[in-house]
Amino acid sequence: MINKVGIIGSGTMGSGIAQVAAASGCTVKLYDTNQAALDKAKSSLDKILSRLIEKDRIDSDEKDRIQSNISYVDSLKDLADSNLTIEAIIENLDIKKKVFSELETYVSDDCIIASNTSSLSIASIAASLNKPERCVGIHFFNPAPLMKLVEVIPAIQTSKEVLEKSVQTISDWKKVVAVAKDTPGFIVNRVARPFYGEALRIYEEGIADFATIDWSLKTLGSFRMGPFELMDFIGNDINYTVTETVFTAFYFDPRYKPAFTQKRFAEAGYLGRKSGKGYYDYSEKTVKPVPNEDKVLAQQIFDRVLVMLINEAADALFLNIASAEDIDNAMTKGVNYPKGLLAWADEKGIAWCVQMLDDLYNEYHEDRYRCSPLMRKMNKENKTFF
Repeated sequence: MINKVGIIGSGTMGSGIAQVAAASGCTVKLYDTNQAALDKAKSSLDKILSRLIEKDRIDSDEKDRIQSNISYVDSLKDLADSNLTIEAIIENLDIKKKVFSELETYVSDDCIIASNTSSLSIASIAASLNKPERCVGIHFFNPAPLMKLVEVIPAIQTSKEVLEKSVQTISDWKKVVAVAKDTPGFIVNRVARPFYGEALRIYEEGIADFATIDWSLKTLGSFRMGPFELMDFIGNDINYTVTETVFTAFYFDPRYKPAFTQKRFAEAGYLGRKSGKGYYDYSEKTVKPVPNEDKVLAQQIFDRVLVMLINEAADALFLNIASAEDIDNAMTKGVNYPKGLLAWADEKGIAWCVQMLDDLYNEYHEDRYRCSPLMRKMNKENKTFF
């Protein structure tokens, strides 16, 4: 049973994971080398829990219980009695490997050592350990206490027992688990790429401006945020880096090709909300641009982005990245899509999806628009995903 958890890194993600584990009754040690960061994490948690009391989500006894379950430590040795450790530090493979190698000298042989990486190879991280079979990816989404999805990613070295125990633990923490193959971007960061990439491509072709593209996706697709609003929220530097990482990791597959528009915005320091300017201007008294509400144009934009998302989800299933259920759960619970993409494909019709992709391919003659072999086969056999 997992009841003693060590968290490495006290930033937003690490602190959030600590809160989730503590709320589930685990004894948690939150580690960071920076005492100021630990103090900030402790103060932030107090504010978060106080707000939950104000909203009648928890009472003061629950707040005290959660806080008492977390201790703040500045030495990796303090994590020695952990059953499970989760690393949530900078996305740098060499740094993660160094931390894991040191950590392994302190913890017991049966302690699970997990990484919260969103895109790095779990197999590479596991290779830094003497017992690589104990390593697994456990990827939370930000903010960890609110987002329901957790991707669990076994490396090729991960033992069946470690995978099963990890899935059970995260389920016990009342999260929705999606098990994913150890491939670039796992499920969410891979399947979501066209939401950004195809929107940027539509803009670069001069078909529509940022506001119109966002309006189309929100109005016709019921997405909570349009792609440009979301990129501004995430940060153009971060979103671009993820796209570039996935593109490189997939041996420069054109489906994941980054956009020069986003690269230039990042280079200019137009990072989005955090810099005050991105695709939109967030300074005071700025008038928000008015979208072109032409219904035909909106439908064209929505259909093109949607079919590219569906194609990516279908290809993830085709290549056994995850089950159909886990892929759809990942997109609805991990990035709040209004529907699962494979269920959406069934609703639109597999024949419609194939025809849309073939039309795009015939227009552009780019491998970017190649239809997933799975959908082409399903269309011939008149099958659906569910």
